[in-house]
Amino acid sequence: MPQKGVVALVGRPNVGKSTLFNRLVGRRLAVVSDIAGTTRDRLYADTEWGGVLFTVVDTGGIEVVEGWHTEPLSEDSENFLDSIRNQAKVAIQDADVIVQVVDGRSGMTSADREVANILRTSKKPMIVAANKLDDLHTMRNLMYEFYELGIGEVYPVSAEHGRGTGDLLDVIVDELPQLEDAEEDDSIKIALLGRPNAGKSTLYNKLIGKERTIVSPIAGTTRDAIDTKVKWHGQEFTLIDTAGIRRRGKIDPGIEKYSVIRAMSALRRADVALLLIDATEGITAQDQHIAGMMKDEDAGLIVLVNKWDAVEKDSFTMAEYTDKLRFELNFLPYVPILFISAENGQRVGNVLPLVNDVNEARYRRIPTGELNRYLQNSLAQHPPPGKGGKRMKFFYMTQAGVAPPTFVFFVNKPDWLHFSYERYLENQLREIFQFPGTHIRLVFRGRDEDDRV
Repeated sequence: MPQKGVVALVGRPNVGKSTLFNRLVGRRLAVVSDIAGTTRDRLYADTEWGGVLFTVVDTGGIEVVEGWHTEPLSEDSENFLDSIRNQAKVAIQDADVIVQVVDGRSGMTSADREVANILRTSKKPMIVAANKLDDLHTMRNLMYEFYELGIGEVYPVSAEHGRGTGDLLDVIVDELPQLEDAEEDDSIKIALLGRPNAGKSTLYNKLIGKERTIVSPIAGTTRDAIDTKVKWHGQEFTLIDTAGIRRRGKIDPGIEKYSVIRAMSALRRADVALLLIDATEGITAQDQHIAGMMKDEDAGLIVLVNKWDAVEKDSFTMAEYTDKLRFELNFLPYVPILFISAENGQRVGNVLPLVNDVNEARYRRIPTGELNRYLQNSLAQHPPPGKGGKRMKFFYMTQAGVAPPTFVFFVNKPDWLHFSYERYLENQLREIFQFPGTHIRLVFRGRDEDDRV
């Protein structure tokens, strides 16, 4: 499968990064959540320009940093400068193309220079987008002072009105590296994701049976991805630690707030993703954020509740904890939950077998005859909705693909379908055929009565 390049938008607050993000991806996604039950912002999206597919990341909105306000901040705000430094550092490491967004109307600031100083150390392609130049003919001269940043060409844009964004996209596409198709590899690729100190590196080491990554109680110790292959009952697995060995020493505060790009890179390569939750802290908004990213990327998903040995419990604790997790992750009701202790190995032996089951479900194919028996039974139990005294008709269905399993329903009026009935059909499909940890797609296509099979 071809890899997608990553374009990161970096810059100080109030320069219009989110507006530019929405303009580049062609729809309003920033500060909008489209999955019920999540408390996250959509901060990344795939888009296409000139036949090239790539991902745009709005680094500025990944997480609100304490001390940030809606009003413009003073130049000497330490929280402010720390935050933009962290954005720039992560962009250098993980993006393929970096766009520094500046406010063309207000002119250059010390914060813009701070970002540029960090970006200048990178060998990545860099572009400066001088935003808020609503009239490019009369305001174009305002962009020239930003050449002083010394990191790349400056392009005038008005994200709000869309002016100049086509030229910017042309340049972005030209600068994206030619990514090769992934090499043929039959191993099941596993990404380990979770908040700092959830135990990712400890589990990683336990699964490979030897110390490979640095395990440290300091949040953010791991930084770069490391792949390791292991075998279980003849099946090969590739473990992708979403961060790898990091030099010991001072860790910039808040840098983990800008970890979305790294997580996305791992998810894009993964067949199955493991979300580690610290049992002693419980599920957080960031855990929900990561789970939502996993669903968006269509990877198989397993939730591992780590450090279970450190929780005081009785015979009801696990069931109560499971119920709470199901409530907090109600947009992922099909996800298996496993309680482990990576430190002492409790139930770690169950992880790879469960990964294997989830991956098999991602590639499961159901014969058309069985699918249509399921469809007729489901329709009989709960007839479809209708309008104006007429009922929606389902003619037949088939499976169109795998990873994730994709099912196509042929109906007379696709626009009559209510989301609640689609959820009913999915629940019935899961109950009969079982797709643990696996996102499935339902597609509804219109057909005339005369085309009925």
